[in-house]
Amino acid sequence: MRPRRHTSPRPWLHALAGTGALALLVSAPCSLAQQPAGDDAGQQAFNNSCRTCHSMKEGDNRLGPNLNKIVGRKAGSLTDYNYSSSMKDAGFAWDQDKLTRFMVKPDEVVSGHKMQPYGGISAEEATRVIAYLQSAAGQR
Repeated sequence: MRPRRHTSPRPWLHALAGTGALALLVSAPCSLAQQPAGDDAGQQAFNNSCRTCHSMKEGDNRLGPNLNKIVGRKAGSLTDYNYSSSMKDAGFAWDQDKLTRFMVKPDEVVSGHKMQPYGGISAEEATRVIAYLQSAAGQR
């Protein structure tokens, strides 16, 4: 007597399910797995690029000044932080454009700043950071 081979009653069903799962995986945007959405992406960018030296808490100055409500603030104006003379004399208020340019190439915005060593970040990362800074400070 020969042993009976057990076969699935519907082998095509397993193939169809596998094909469907593969189609879902292929059609899902890769960026979802790589980048958090919305404010999460901005907070992650801030944490990766700024948090070592800066805080979002008012009065919590570290190696760099706190960035709470930075948009609209006059450069070098916190009284409880020791800015470089060039930052104190910069003569402008931070807006989105100035912040972006400063994060990308700080020496081109304020020569003689104290943010060293710092190599800059991409404009896209800077945009995410600024969105986070504004959101965290309730500045939208």
